[in-house]
Order: sequence, then C-alpha cells, then structure tokens
Amino acid sequence: MEDKMMIRLSKRLSKVLRHDPGSIGVTLDPAGWIAVDELLKALAEHGTRMSRATLERVVAENNKSRFAFDDTGSRIRASQGHTVAVELGLPEATPPPVLYHGTVAAALGGIRAEGLRPMKRHHVHLSANVETAMNVGARRGKPVVLGVDAAGMGAAGYVFLISANGVWLTERVPVEYLDLPGAAG
Repeated sequence: MEDKMMIRLSKRLSKVLRHDPGSIGVTLDPAGWIAVDELLKALAEHGTRMSRATLERVVAENNKSRFAFDDTGSRIRASQGHTVAVELGLPEATPPPVLYHGTVAAALGGIRAEGLRPMKRHHVHLSANVETAMNVGARRGKPVVLGVDAAGMGAAGYVFLISANGVWLTERVPVEYLDLPGAAG
C-alpha cells in the first residue's frame, strides 16, 4: 500500500514539476525550480497533502532520481523530461561510444522514417546501459532497445547533455546513427 502511495505522489510531482505547474497555480523559475514550501502549500490546496519528510522520501526513493533539491534544500525541480519551457543549465558532455533508447515495436515505423525526435519534450532521452533502456521501453509494452552511435554523432557535431540523474539528452537522433532491428549493417 505504501509503495502505491509513493508512486502516486511521484506521478503527481512529475505532472507539476515537468508538465503542468499551473494545475496547482504555481510557476517554475526559468531553471525549473520552485520553493519547497510554496510547492507543498499549493499541492495541499489542490488535494495532495504531503509533509516535507514525505517529499524528501519521494525524492530519495524515486528509482529514476526524477527530482532534485538545490544545495540549500529550499527549492526542488525535476531533473529532466520537461514539456514546459525551462533551461536546466545542464553541462555538455562527451557520451560513451554507444547509448541506448528504450521503445516499443509499434514506434519503430516512425523511428525508421524520422529517427528519434523529442516529441513533446525538449530532448531525446538516452541511457548509458541496456537495462535502463529496457525499463524505459517496458512502460508502454514489450520493450525494444535501440543502440545509438553516440561517438559518430559527437564526431558529426551533435551535442549531448547529461542530467543530474545520468540521463543523456540530445535534440534528435537521425536514423543513420541508430541500430534498428531488422536493419542491414
């Protein structure tokens, strides 16, 4: 029962901190931060009561480290995955030679045609290991993991960022840098 509550609270925080802060009448600063006290008050006013201790547990126990407190612990934000305009100030980084993207078979037609696009998000999300990519893909069905030639992309001038929780981000991944199932080569 308690796990279900933590998942529910994590999903609520994701909605507010990544996609729709206005749903509880708050605004994120340009870097995606909001004061913890303001967030907790607004959540309570909109039907989600949460103590500071519970919020700290949700942040600490989230298996994807989706949220982070600032150095003072007085502000919180989502680590990545925003559909609202924020500038996270993430560092550019040189990725490992191969990164991975988890998806489902139903998405492969569009990926073969256009590569990986951010869709409603600001960036394409990539993983440093197959296991993480499998978990991401499994959220929508039987997972398919695609290899990404990150070294080739880097050599061609594509920029990679890395979030605080280790997710690799890039604006898009063209088809020629993907290892697609059933593709020759």
